Amino acid sequence: MSCLIEDYGLIGDCETAALVGRNGSIDWLCWPAFDSDACFAALLGTEKHGRWQIAPVGEITGTSRRYWDNTLILETRFETADGAVDLIDFMPPRGNASDGCDWCAAFAGGSGCTCNW
Repeated sequence: MSCLIEDYGLIGDCETAALVGRNGSIDWLCWPAFDSDACFAALLGTEKHGRWQIAPVGEITGTSRRYWDNTLILETRFETADGAVDLIDFMPPRGNASDGCDWCAAFAGGSGCTCNW
């Protein structure tokens, strides 16, 4: 099941954008441009409509989110009974990424959590 609309954060690269749920799921993404067909569309239905998720294994006891100052870099902190981990989602502007990366997700500062993707 998709999140409430207020539980989504936006990441983008000026050519397209994705909605990232508080649960670590990308539930909406048109690729490679805003007017392209959706490749992830769980926002409009269920996970069967396409999504990509990174989240801790087990019960999440708390989440918090923030954007890094003056950016569309979204940081989601997951807390579980075993520890905490930060998920960082962003899309670098195309043509500026030396490794050809179009969307990036990274973990930072984790302790005691195991995650699935």
